Amino acid sequence: MRYAAIVFCCLLGSTATGVAASCPGNPNAIGTSRIITVDPAALPRIGSMQYGTSLPLNDHEVAITFDDGPLPPYTNRILETLAAECVKVTYFLVGRQANAYPDLVRRIYNSGHAIGTHSQNHPLTFDQMALPRIEREIGAGIASVQAAAGDPRAVAPFFRIPGLLRNAQIEGYLASQSIVVWSADEVADDWYKGVTAQQIVRKAISRIEAKDHRGVLLLHDIHPATTMALPVLLKELKVRGYRIVQAVPAGERPKSVPENPTPVVADGGSWPRVVKTSLTSTEPVIKNAHHRKRFARNARDRDITASIATKRHKTKIAEQASGWTLFRR
Repeated sequence: MRYAAIVFCCLLGSTATGVAASCPGNPNAIGTSRIITVDPAALPRIGSMQYGTSLPLNDHEVAITFDDGPLPPYTNRILETLAAECVKVTYFLVGRQANAYPDLVRRIYNSGHAIGTHSQNHPLTFDQMALPRIEREIGAGIASVQAAAGDPRAVAPFFRIPGLLRNAQIEGYLASQSIVVWSADEVADDWYKGVTAQQIVRKAISRIEAKDHRGVLLLHDIHPATTMALPVLLKELKVRGYRIVQAVPAGERPKSVPENPTPVVADGGSWPRVVKTSLTSTEPVIKNAHHRKRFARNARDRDITASIATKRHKTKIAEQASGWTLFRR
C-alpha cells in the first residue's frame, strides 16, 4: 500500500503559498512545502511505475527528480530556475559526469538539493549485466559522486537504475547495501527526439493529474527542452494548486560542501551522447514494435521498455544545432 512504509516527515511550511511568500525576489514562487526524510529500512523502493510503494505524498503534492547530469549549461539553467522558484529537488547523478563537473555537483548540494546516484557510466544494459559489473557500476558511481561533492555524507543512499531496467538481482544487491531504489510515478518523456518544451509540460501535468494528483516526477537536467519547460511547468503546477515536496536521506548531512574543487579530466567515455535534434520536430519516437521487449514483468514495465529501446536504437554521433549543443538519450 502507498502509505504502509514508515517515513519521517518535517513540515517546512503549512502551505506552498506560505513558503513562497518568503522566496527572495519572487513572491509568486511555488516554493517547497515540506521535506520527507527517507530511511532505506522503512522505504526501500520508491515509485508506482514499478513498485507498489512510493513517497507518502498528500493530494496535490509532487516530488521532482532529475537524472543523468550534471552537464553545463543545462544543469546550470535548471539550478537557476529552481532557485528563482525556491524549489528543492532530488538529483540522480552519473559518476562520469560528476568527475567531469565537480563544481556543478557542489553547486547542486549547496543549493539545498539532495543528491543520489545513477551509476558510473549509465549503461542501458543494467538488466543484462552480471552481478560483478553491476556492483562496479553502482560502487564506482557512488565513489565518483562522493569525491566530486567533497564529503561522502553529501551523497544520499538513493539510486535510480539507468533506464529503470530493473531485475531481482539488482534490487537484491541494492537492498543489501541499504540503498533506496528509486523508480518514479510519472515521466514526461523529456528524452525523446524532437520533444518540445510544451509537450514536456503537457505530459507531466496530464500524467500527474491522472495518477491521483500526486507523484514522483522523473525529468533530466541534460536536455535543452527540459530547461525551457521547467519554468512553465512550475508555474502551471502552482496555478493548479500543487505543492512541491523534497525527499532527503535520513542521518546527518553537512550544511554545505567546499566550493571550487580541483577540476577532474573526463575519461573520454561516451556518456552523455550528443545528437542533432530539433525542438519543434513532431517525428514519432517509437517506430519499431520489435524493440518492445525484455523485463516485461507487467504493463508498466513494458511502457518503460519501449522508451528505453528507443534510446538504444536512436543514439548517434554528435552535432550542433541552432546555437545549442543538443543532448538526448
